Amino acid sequence: MIEPHGFLPASAEEMRACGWDAPDFVYVIGDAYVDHPSFGFAILSRLLEREGFRVAILSQPDLTRPHAMAEFGRPRLGFLVSAGNMDSMVNHCTVAKKRRKKDAYSPGGAMGRRPDRAVTAYAQAIRREHPDAAIIIGGIEASLRRMAHYDYWSDSLMRSVLLDSEADLISYGMGEHSILEIAEALRAGLSIQDLTFIDGTVFRADSLDHVYDYELLPSWEDLQGEAGKEAFARSFAIQYANADPVSGRRLVEPYPDGVFVVQNPPAPPLTTPEMDALYRLPYMRTWHPSYDEAGGVPALSEVRFSLTSSRGCFGECSFCALTFHQGRQVSARSVESVMEEAELLTQDAAFKGYIHDVGGPTANFRQNPCAKMAEAGACAHRRCLGAKPCPNLEADHAGYVSLLRRLRRLPGVKKVFIRSGIRYDYALLDDDPAFLEELVEHHVSGQLKVAPEHVSDGVLRLMGKPSVKIYRAFAKRFAALTKKAGKKQYLVPYLMSSHPGSTLQDAVELAEFVRDMGYNPEQVQDFYPTPGTLSTAMYCTGMDPLTGERVHIPKDPHEKAMQRALIQYRDPKNARLVREALRRAHREDLIGSGRKCLVKSR
Repeated sequence: MIEPHGFLPASAEEMRACGWDAPDFVYVIGDAYVDHPSFGFAILSRLLEREGFRVAILSQPDLTRPHAMAEFGRPRLGFLVSAGNMDSMVNHCTVAKKRRKKDAYSPGGAMGRRPDRAVTAYAQAIRREHPDAAIIIGGIEASLRRMAHYDYWSDSLMRSVLLDSEADLISYGMGEHSILEIAEALRAGLSIQDLTFIDGTVFRADSLDHVYDYELLPSWEDLQGEAGKEAFARSFAIQYANADPVSGRRLVEPYPDGVFVVQNPPAPPLTTPEMDALYRLPYMRTWHPSYDEAGGVPALSEVRFSLTSSRGCFGECSFCALTFHQGRQVSARSVESVMEEAELLTQDAAFKGYIHDVGGPTANFRQNPCAKMAEAGACAHRRCLGAKPCPNLEADHAGYVSLLRRLRRLPGVKKVFIRSGIRYDYALLDDDPAFLEELVEHHVSGQLKVAPEHVSDGVLRLMGKPSVKIYRAFAKRFAALTKKAGKKQYLVPYLMSSHPGSTLQDAVELAEFVRDMGYNPEQVQDFYPTPGTLSTAMYCTGMDPLTGERVHIPKDPHEKAMQRALIQYRDPKNARLVREALRRAHREDLIGSGRKCLVKSR
């Protein structure tokens, strides 16, 4: 007999213990089952439960076994499918396309518990076993592959995941609004094929007779071959300009044989009351007890004592997929909601008094950058920050500072850290010094990680990042405030090699910056082309889709190795590569024993 433990049923035995003969939805996930609000499927499953739907969790089904999707039988309304919190290919492979050895989202960190391209593999397995079942795919993997996209691991364009997976519908972006509309419509008796009207979804159409007010994207045939690169860049630019829930239009992508993939406009962002309600749902806040013997799920340790205060990001870094997935509009929880969750943390027997993070995609974004964004939408052809901030941007940390102050005063809390990253350019724009002063005084755990990423103005412009002058100004301000507070704290800059537009000359400029800063980076992130980012579109096409500008793409593994070696020029193992890179860049002046030299002569 299964003892009740508060989780949604994760096996047929647990379902029967609930007294169910069948669930309304089977939620198939590529992660281990962790019932915590940092896991998207946990939020959606609890949200459906609140609305009276019976949801069973099928976690990491073994597709090598027959009838892997038959654990709960055929659900009354349909299957929900997600690869999990991470894209399955990023989860499996490094940027060098080498297989990773651990999976933090699996029991005990074991690798190999999910298939490559998990959304497609799971949905196809469901279709084989339950040919007539409704299949709705979502999560970050499906969201970023919703239209034709570049696949780095096969170095090819791939069709919309809707077609390859044989699913009926994609719920893209933040799925709370769309998943409830889908569920309510199915419960009311509508067929899954009738659900063509829901914002935040993508569906297949065999005719455009009943599709209105749309913009036509280049067809699948247009995207093929070398000549198709400009068409792909144009397609991406159109999608990028229509990623806002207020101004975004319906998009149609034609495929052979009269098939069309139709993307409805994005769903509206959650309001503060809606966000608050999500975080009051009855999460168990831990992994399913079946994983205890394996030692649990490692990914939980990163978020167990952290607080999500916001969603959305108007920072628009080109290499980040948040513009496509969460959008530029910011949704924030109320201070009271965050405080309620913080009190729950203090009641956890494992809580030692340290809140590890209070933030979101960017910790210090808790409201939209300007008053007009909520009503008029994000500007389609203007960045809020980027190389230069928009003159309409209003930098304001008052609400975030108030939240942090209240958290610090909460009984049982010793320290509140900010680890999810801040936009230092935005922080410097705030005329009120309170945030930076209190950041330095109370919220840094010895090191503050920030992301200048590069120093070359040309590369930074393509990245959507501010000039290195802004980073230097922030570093100076941080040092002064740290000294005033009598603390020993340091900035740790994230740096990226081989981003589109980065030449060997740019990499040398970055190496000189590292030298002058006295920093010895232990790790450097090579640019990783993942679906749904502006930088990946550059990597695929050799041009900036927003301007048509031709861009140098460091694809050759040897050039990439030289760019990375330049940033880590102090490592003796990199000496040969550094010398070669400097000669190719015609910077022999940096080879030798002089004070400014990066590497000695042979």
